[in-house]
Amino acid sequence: MFDFVIRGGTVVTGRHSERADVGVSEGRIKELGRIPSGVSDQEIDAACLHILPGVIDTQVHFREPGMEHKEDLESGTRAALHGGVTTIFEMPNTLPTTTTSSALTDKLNRANGRAWCNYAFFVGAASDNLEELWELETSEGTPGVKIFVGSSTGTLLVPDDELLEKVLMRGRYRCPIHSEDHARLMSRSGMLSDPPTVHDHPHVRDAECARLATERVLRLSEKTGRPVHILHLSTADEIPLIEAAKPMGTTVECTPQHLWFSAPECYDRLGTRAQMNPPLRSVEHRNALRDALKRGFFDVVGSDHAPHTLEEKSQPYPKSPSGMPGVQTLLPAMLTLAQRDGLLDIQSLVRLACERPAEIYSIRNKGFIAPGYDADLVLVDLSKRAVFEREMVQSKCGWSPFEGEEFWGWPITVILGGEVALSDGERVGQPAGTVVQFNRERIPAPRF
Repeated sequence: MFDFVIRGGTVVTGRHSERADVGVSEGRIKELGRIPSGVSDQEIDAACLHILPGVIDTQVHFREPGMEHKEDLESGTRAALHGGVTTIFEMPNTLPTTTTSSALTDKLNRANGRAWCNYAFFVGAASDNLEELWELETSEGTPGVKIFVGSSTGTLLVPDDELLEKVLMRGRYRCPIHSEDHARLMSRSGMLSDPPTVHDHPHVRDAECARLATERVLRLSEKTGRPVHILHLSTADEIPLIEAAKPMGTTVECTPQHLWFSAPECYDRLGTRAQMNPPLRSVEHRNALRDALKRGFFDVVGSDHAPHTLEEKSQPYPKSPSGMPGVQTLLPAMLTLAQRDGLLDIQSLVRLACERPAEIYSIRNKGFIAPGYDADLVLVDLSKRAVFEREMVQSKCGWSPFEGEEFWGWPITVILGGEVALSDGERVGQPAGTVVQFNRERIPAPRF
C-alpha cells in the first residue's frame, strides 16, 4: 500500500520524460511506472501535468535576523513554496552575520516550525573566523562556506588575494563566491553622472570588475585545490575563463534575472527596482549568457532572492540598495525561457534546478525522482499562461521585477516530504520544512 499515488503525469528527469505513476509512502518515492488501482486510498490526478523534482534554490537572502521588515524565514520560505521550490540555501549576510556556530544555531532554531520548505544556511568566511572555518563548514545544517570577494562589508568581505588564499586553504568543500573585484569597485565608486541615475550602476560595477575577480578566484582555486562555485554570472568575459577551469571542478550559476532583463531597457522601465549586484547588463552580455545556457555551460540556476522594501528601493541612486526578490518566480521564469524562447528543454531545466544542485552540494535524498528519494515534488502545468501580478507576491517586500510579465508554465501542486503542501495555489497545513542533510565523506581537516 502507498500513502498516495500520483497518476497519469509526465515524470521529468534530467535525461528523459515519460508518462508514469508515482507511488509515495512514508515521505519517500517508493515506485515509478504503471501502478495498479486499489493500492492507495488517496490519488492525485496529474493528467496533463509534468512531475518535476522539487526545485533547489541554492542562493537566497531571507534577511532574518536583523532585517525582518524586508523578509523573514516564514515569508521567504512561503514565497519559495508558491514557486515550486522545496529546498533553499540561505546566505550569511544577515545581522548578525552567520560567521559563528552560535549564529548558525540561532538560524536553525528560528526556522524550526516556521519554514514552508526545507532549509540550510551557509556560513560566511570572514577575517575573524579563519581558525573556525573547518568546524563551521562541517556543522549540521550548513552546505558550506560562502565567500564575498566584493560587494559586502565588515568582516564578511574577503578583498585581497592573501586573505582569500587563507580562506580557501581552511576547508575542503565547494565554496560559492560572489565574484566582483573590491579594489576596482572602490576605484570606480565615484564615476557617477551629474545627477547620478541607476543607469550608472552597470558602468560603476562594470564587466571588468567581475572578470578580474573571477580570474583571481580561479587562479587561487587551482593553487589551493579548493573547488569553487561562481554565483550569478553576469558577463560574457567570464565565460571562457570558467570553461577553462571546468576540468578542475569549477561550477557556475545563472539567474533568471540576468537571462531575462537587459540594460538600458530594464533601468528605463524598472528604475532602481532593476538594481542588483552584479548588475543587469547590456543585451550583448545577456545574449552571451543565453547562448551559454543553450549549450549547457551552466551547472545551476539560482534566484539570488534579495528583497528590499519599495520605500528603500525608491531612494535616489546610489543610496538605493541592490537586490530584488526572485525565489517565487525562479521556476515560472525558467519555464518561460524554455518554452517561449527555446533556451533549454525541460530536462535541462531539471538538471539545473534540481539534480545538479543536489550533486554539487551532496544533498541527501533530494533532487531526483527515483525510488528511495524524498517525495519533494512539483506538479507543473506547462500549458498555463498567466501574467504575474503584484497581488500574487508572497515575499514580505511586496513587489517583484517580473510584475506584468507573462509566464509560460506554472506550479500547480507542491509535495514536501510526502505531504501536499500547496494545491492549486493554496497552502495546505502548517509549515513542515526540515533541515537539509548532506552526504559528506569523512575526510581529515585541511592542514595549513
